[in-house]
Amino acid sequence: MGKVAIIMGSSSDLPVMEEAMKVLKELGVEYKATVVSAHRTPDRLSEFAKRAVKDGFKVIVAGAGGAAHLPGMTASYTPLPVIGVPIKSSNSIDGWDSVLSILQMPSGVPVATVALDGARNAGILAAQIIATSDSVLLDRIVSFKSALKSKVEDSTSIVENHKTK
Repeated sequence: MGKVAIIMGSSSDLPVMEEAMKVLKELGVEYKATVVSAHRTPDRLSEFAKRAVKDGFKVIVAGAGGAAHLPGMTASYTPLPVIGVPIKSSNSIDGWDSVLSILQMPSGVPVATVALDGARNAGILAAQIIATSDSVLLDRIVSFKSALKSKVEDSTSIVENHKTK
């Protein structure tokens, strides 16, 4: 099984990006998390992204707020799929700047983009990408999705049987 790199622009992004770590752990997917800033440590970014395949990563999840160049710049240096997580941060415009920065990539440099602060979905998508060549992980994802279905079905009966006071 391949592992997932989880990178973020600063440690202040950790509370959001932790959700990707939690779901990957739940699914039994190995990951490594670190801080890589596109603006403050550009050499670290290029070295990390260029080395990612050699280091055994299969997918990179990159979270960033504000101008949010981390996912796109990472994608420019690596052949691996990159999933961008726009983060609503103290220096963002309600998160829209981050969303648009990650979403509007030029042709030839794709970045998959999840919802604002959507690191959990990024983790799930990373696992699903890896599962295309890992039948054991695919079975875990099928079980995971089945549990989601059961949770919704259970909540349906609660709502349908609810009586107002």
